Amino acid sequence: MMALPMLSIAELATSHRYLGLNWSVVTILGLIGNLVFSSRFIIQWLESEKRGTSVVPVSFWYLSIIGSVIMCTYFVIQRDPVGILAYLPNSMIYFRNLHLIRKQALASAELPNQTL
Repeated sequence: MMALPMLSIAELATSHRYLGLNWSVVTILGLIGNLVFSSRFIIQWLESEKRGTSVVPVSFWYLSIIGSVIMCTYFVIQRDPVGILAYLPNSMIYFRNLHLIRKQALASAELPNQTL
């Protein structure tokens, strides 16, 4: 019963040579995760240029979470403990940052009401 899911993961990891490199569905997953994770810096750079100062937009944290989850999944499938440990705890930090941003936004929204 348990062999069926493991077989499908093994099939996903089957490599095919193209342009001298090994390619599989898992490789594509890793590339997508890396693209999402790296795109957060482009978003941060563009937003900073737009505002004329260094800022970290909220979308940076969402892309960080999505990219980390995809990359962690990739490394779990690859059974790579270094990659798993590199990406697994990050999401907790990104969620915490989003919580702090939301908490600050709620406090800012309540502040004008307190002065009345």
